[in-house]
Amino acid sequence: MDFHNDEVIARMLHYRTGSLTPGQPIPPPLSMTSIYHLPGAPSGDHQYGRWSNPTWDALEGALSVLEEAEVAIFPSGMAAIAAVFMAHLKSGDRLLLPDDGYYTTRAVAEKYLQPHGIQVEQCSTPDFDRIDLSGIRLVFVETPSNPTLEICDLAALSRRAKAAGALVVVDNTTMTPLGQRPLNLGADIVVTADTKAMNGHSDVLLGHVASRDNQLLAPIRDWRKFVGAIPGPFEAWLVHRGLETLEVRYERMCTTAGLLAERLAGHPAIRSVTYPGLAGHPGHEIARRQMTRFGTILGVTLADAGSADRLIEASRLIVPATSFGGTHTSAERRARWGDKVPEGYIRLSVGCEPTEALWKDLSRALDTLK
Repeated sequence: MDFHNDEVIARMLHYRTGSLTPGQPIPPPLSMTSIYHLPGAPSGDHQYGRWSNPTWDALEGALSVLEEAEVAIFPSGMAAIAAVFMAHLKSGDRLLLPDDGYYTTRAVAEKYLQPHGIQVEQCSTPDFDRIDLSGIRLVFVETPSNPTLEICDLAALSRRAKAAGALVVVDNTTMTPLGQRPLNLGADIVVTADTKAMNGHSDVLLGHVASRDNQLLAPIRDWRKFVGAIPGPFEAWLVHRGLETLEVRYERMCTTAGLLAERLAGHPAIRSVTYPGLAGHPGHEIARRQMTRFGTILGVTLADAGSADRLIEASRLIVPATSFGGTHTSAERRARWGDKVPEGYIRLSVGCEPTEALWKDLSRALDTLK
């Protein structure tokens, strides 16, 4: 982890402590309320539960330190993405999406934006580095993409988008602010599914939007307020608790992912390994420039669907699940969801298990394929 991230993490962990008075709790209290004391003319920090909550404030404050930007939280990553679309797109606008990224984002655009006159266009993540952005209103990108782990150059994309008058929105879920800082690279808005590594314990759904431009974030907050796309205070409290171990978890997970990528790449049962940290990855040089770490997710391709399913079934330390970023290593064969990947492609999300124990289990499971 680099020195800057160390400083940010330290400030985030002590975000509350500098303002506490004697006798106050160090962890943020859980405020389970929909109403507030409101006599006379409306005033005070909180007036109604759909508008704000003290537990939201604690989480948004901690995330703001981590992102070095203003933050609004949402009940899921997709709720955060939808809020950005609804706040910043109108009929006649053109939206550019990755065709190799998270499929639900494309589904939302096709089912709910296109019928209202928004033109949805798609290209592969590497093609963001060369596609003409003239006339595009909003560029939405994932890098590394989920699940294919393709890379594009965020700094170059942001410069070209700015010249074309387009907003750049980056889904940073696969990396977290500790692995990549899109706002530092020129992006206008970042969205993250805190359901994944940010919370890290696979027990809550939540998402957030971050921006350093309040004129961009204000309408997103308004959308949340008026539509009611709000997180519960308990969910916000859980994510705040998860954040306090993020750096420790992320360090272990990234280190293990890098070691597994190297070892799996040389195994005879494996057709290929996709990981930005491997020198053979087509986006490796860009990843080295723009990422602090290479992430916690590997793409592992076996001969066919049967081999991939047998590997997952044979492992004792890999949970078959359709998510990533948790303390438990998880895996799934992504072609079963219709992603444009080989039938034997596994998205392997590395957890917090001891590295050598996980490798021993994975090696034993691979031996069953012989």
